[in-house]
Amino acid sequence: MTSLNRALPLAALALLFAATPAVAQMAQVAMNTAGPRAADTTATPESREASVAVVAGTYGMTRYGRPVFELPKQDLGGDGLQLQIGGAFAQTFQALDHENSATPAPGTTLGKIRGGFNLASANLSLGARLARGVRVDLDSYMSSRHHNEFWVKGGYATIDASPIDLPVLHTVMRYTTVRAGMYQPNYGDAHFRRSDNGNTINNPFIENYILDAFTTEIGADVLVRAGNAFVMGGVTTGQNKGDIKEGAVDAKPAFLGKIGYDRRVSDALRIRLTGSAYDAASSPSVTLYAGDRSGSRYWGVLEDTTLLKAGTAFTNGRINPGFSNEITAVQINPFVQLGGLEVFGVLERARGKAVAEEERREVRQLAGDVVYRLLGDRIYVGGRYNRVDGDFAKQTDLTVTRRALSAGWFITPNMLTKAEWVRQDYDGFAPTDIRNGARFSGLLIEGVIAF
Repeated sequence: MTSLNRALPLAALALLFAATPAVAQMAQVAMNTAGPRAADTTATPESREASVAVVAGTYGMTRYGRPVFELPKQDLGGDGLQLQIGGAFAQTFQALDHENSATPAPGTTLGKIRGGFNLASANLSLGARLARGVRVDLDSYMSSRHHNEFWVKGGYATIDASPIDLPVLHTVMRYTTVRAGMYQPNYGDAHFRRSDNGNTINNPFIENYILDAFTTEIGADVLVRAGNAFVMGGVTTGQNKGDIKEGAVDAKPAFLGKIGYDRRVSDALRIRLTGSAYDAASSPSVTLYAGDRSGSRYWGVLEDTTLLKAGTAFTNGRINPGFSNEITAVQINPFVQLGGLEVFGVLERARGKAVAEEERREVRQLAGDVVYRLLGDRIYVGGRYNRVDGDFAKQTDLTVTRRALSAGWFITPNMLTKAEWVRQDYDGFAPTDIRNGARFSGLLIEGVIAF
């Protein structure tokens, strides 16, 4: 009997759980959608300048999970400090089975898994408008798979208008956005659609791509818009932490760039095409494909009995090519929206190596999402194909393929219930590797609240 069959009663409970937040969170959602309080027209200019307004934290979200890419410029005129509070919560149920054909030995024997609920994840976001067009954001994980304690993901400033009253700066900032701090580099478009710990409402599926380009790094970037086109350039430390130690490996900065065209041809048609590049010539710890410390949504799959018992693995189903010293990565993303139909693609190629390696290796990723939204975007169905191949650490000519089907129901614009069926296959791995002839498949159900 499969895990899915054994878990049918729990699956029904998961569906019930995913739907019931509409009742439990009704008061909270009502408060968050009420908008800022009315201004006090009797206050003096000095008191208005020092006033504080608290608003809902929907920064970075669209109605019913429509795709979010680079945010439009936020001029945010007016007086006074404006605070913004946002949060996200996700609870996942999984019923997955896994198998392999590796040579039986310690480290290659799969641990036994069953259907059940995974650890809930939650985010907290705090934002503040400091001046016209100037804001700061602080993002934290309140509970995550890898860090179950409260910890800070990153904090950064965004400048969309000049706080200095000079005509030349006002002219430049009409087209320019500047970010600086500890933040998520704008490499590729796939990171706009991914599940970020508890914030999964913009992902029509439950898990991210096999090659998950996500990290947080200290740096700055400049985005310049010209009509429907834009270009971005930035520099970061190339690591997801601060590091001032002098070591055997040079710590050089990482450079990234992006160019794109995004046009809404009509109310029904939107087309977008972007190309991104990320390059780190030398680093003690490049984290572009190893920067997510919140973990994947597939728990326990392809883990041996020791790891499963210890709970030390947290990126199940993903591939880290091990480019920890040098990397050059390029990602191309086409996107077309026609009415309720959305098509999104990932074409990615990365070359790099670890410190101990003499030559660079290469991996490639191909992914395609097709999503159809209906009933005013409240319901959607989707399909995904994802393939990664290339030379991973100490092994060559490897392939990992994923197929996924999904469906979602937005109970409110801030509440989503979604389900995903997934199958992932591994090919070319050595008999001594637990992934030799490996496969996992099954069902996941997730309830999401985000505001």
